[in-house]
Amino acid sequence: MLANFDFSVIVNALPYLFLTGMTFTLTLTALAALGGVILGTLIAMMRLSGLPVAPVVAKGYVNFMRSLPLVLVIFWFYFLVPYIGQWLTGADRPIQVGAFTSSLVTFTLFEAAYFSEIMRAGIQSIPKGQSAAASALGLTYWQSMSNIILPQAFRNMLPVLLTQTIVLFQDTSLVYVLSITDFLGAASKVAQRDGRLVEMYLFAAVVYFVICFFASTLVRRLQRRIAIIR
Repeated sequence: MLANFDFSVIVNALPYLFLTGMTFTLTLTALAALGGVILGTLIAMMRLSGLPVAPVVAKGYVNFMRSLPLVLVIFWFYFLVPYIGQWLTGADRPIQVGAFTSSLVTFTLFEAAYFSEIMRAGIQSIPKGQSAAASALGLTYWQSMSNIILPQAFRNMLPVLLTQTIVLFQDTSLVYVLSITDFLGAASKVAQRDGRLVEMYLFAAVVYFVICFFASTLVRRLQRRIAIIR
């Protein structure tokens, strides 16, 4: 099998694969993870608040997003959002939304539903006595969350948040269905151009495995390092 394996195709494509494809993938992963954590934290706080409507809205959003296939959400934002933008703005033609912007919005909104559940578990892991103490000091709900509860919750949930980010890194390969040049998309274009599908797809699989395995190992070490012995 390896007798017909052409390594030169991989070597020649390395600059394109990593400078163009992997750069897009890592940038999308980092920005979507940051936006997902911020939005997810707000959703988690809404769900745990005592407001009459906020918990219902937050729960509905989480259940809705987690019930949809990610690839469907990607298609929805890429093809339908321009027409929704046209309808909202009253423009004469659909609003142009770039591939990167569309992907970033999609992954941010989708991953926020998962990050919110992680943050909700982290917030609920903090002893209730600390919330009671914050209330006794006269702090509002948002003040106690931002100054007391959330810093501890982030510490407890950091390994899980990073693990979800690794999953996000893998999921970004789905933008390939939109012909976007992420890492997998770049590998596919080289494979189709040179007719070397086995080499390129196998190399892409190896790269994803190495990155995810190395990142998972670092997360496990971090988890042991920051673990609080009770």
